[in-house]
Amino acid sequence: MSAGILGFGAYVPWRRLQRKAVVDAHGWFNSALKSQGKGERAMANWDEDAVTMAVEAARDALTGFDRSGVAGLRVASTTFPFLDRLNAGIVADALELSEDVSASDVAATQRAGVSALIDALRSRQKTLVVGSENRRTKAASTYELTSGDAAAALLVGEGDVVAQLLAAKSRTADFVDHYRSMDNTFDYQWEERWIRDAGYMKVAPPVIRDCLAAANVKPEEVTTFCFATTLSKVAQSVAKAAGVPEGAICDPLYANLGDSGVAHPLLLLAAALEKANPGDKILVVGFGQGADALLFEVTDRIKTHKRGLGVSGHLARRKEETLYSRFLAFNGLIEMERGMRSETDKQTALSAAWRNHNTVTRFNGGKCAKCGTVQFPKTRICVNPNCGALDTQDYHSLADAKGRVNSYTADRLTYSPDPPACYGMIQFEEGGRWMMDFTDVDEKELAVGADMRMMFRIKDIDPTRGFRRYFWKAAPMTGAVKEG
Repeated sequence: MSAGILGFGAYVPWRRLQRKAVVDAHGWFNSALKSQGKGERAMANWDEDAVTMAVEAARDALTGFDRSGVAGLRVASTTFPFLDRLNAGIVADALELSEDVSASDVAATQRAGVSALIDALRSRQKTLVVGSENRRTKAASTYELTSGDAAAALLVGEGDVVAQLLAAKSRTADFVDHYRSMDNTFDYQWEERWIRDAGYMKVAPPVIRDCLAAANVKPEEVTTFCFATTLSKVAQSVAKAAGVPEGAICDPLYANLGDSGVAHPLLLLAAALEKANPGDKILVVGFGQGADALLFEVTDRIKTHKRGLGVSGHLARRKEETLYSRFLAFNGLIEMERGMRSETDKQTALSAAWRNHNTVTRFNGGKCAKCGTVQFPKTRICVNPNCGALDTQDYHSLADAKGRVNSYTADRLTYSPDPPACYGMIQFEEGGRWMMDFTDVDEKELAVGADMRMMFRIKDIDPTRGFRRYFWKAAPMTGAVKEG
């Protein structure tokens, strides 16, 4: 049985920063930015980071799958919120994967996601591979315009695959096109021509040729070429050098998303699979201190594969953002006056967080084994007045449950990084209710009865100790499961 891709998904934040807003703010300082002022880039909300986006991309990829069969989890990023904590462990808990799952963080290079994908495929175990990136960029830099926040996920292993792995090759070379040390917030970028000529053009083509040769596939047979780079015409030059037809080069998604770093090769692969037909051959390359190349052949399973929003669905789910200052504030690049209401100490009891992780991280309520009533949170006594049974509740997940707004408010008195603070009572379709924070919502569009879905987000950040608390929030329902 051959290994390959079983499922795929993505996540792109709701907000899209208009590049013109950046150019308008900094054109006086760097006039060269004006040539890159078209389009938009994906912009994470204040309550998003590489972990929360990884969770959402993974949920998208796992649409229709039994999560209990996932044996491994690999989360790749160069922007993990924790340097000494297993970020993949948070993702695994939020997804309610088995505690037997093998979970690891993969970092330190832009090809971390693709390298993790190769390792997962070679293990032949059912493994979830996620790439997620939320990078900080210097104001008035080209990097600020070309970057974008996003995540992508692939479920791989043996079975009824949508794309079979034909071959994979790697090359490691300590070519430094950019870097970020432990003491710095921002990447240091080197000269573009040098990166193109000595990096991409020297490193990538040989790996591609080796990969195609290993699969006994001619370059002209490649249907889709996924190559992530923001440098002009580099993808075309690499394709030409390797013999791959220029027409096979996929849309890099820079016009309306930007470069999502570690996530981007996986994101392009997911986007290619959304459009693929049986027999298509998809070549994906990851570049960073060397290069990885993988060649897949799409199977007939792609026709009936159930998927979530995916890349196209998330790109369609968007809110235009023209306030550049909001982007700076959300990324901690300017210090805002938060007022006295923000001064509450947010120290977290780590022991309590662990004891309550089923409720907090997994968003499990209770379901009475006697009468079937669902409630949140799980308690010893059933809330059904006609039951009131003691110690009859089993854990019951509400993370994927549909909810409706029973009541809401837009509060401008309490502190919020993105005022007003919108919250309200959510009534779950299968039972249970909870007063929840809302996210990715326009206060003018709030309405009683509106359908909402649950999303894993940052609850708050302890600025003194650098700890982040995560919880679930309600967001407007969008999209549906698709076939093919």
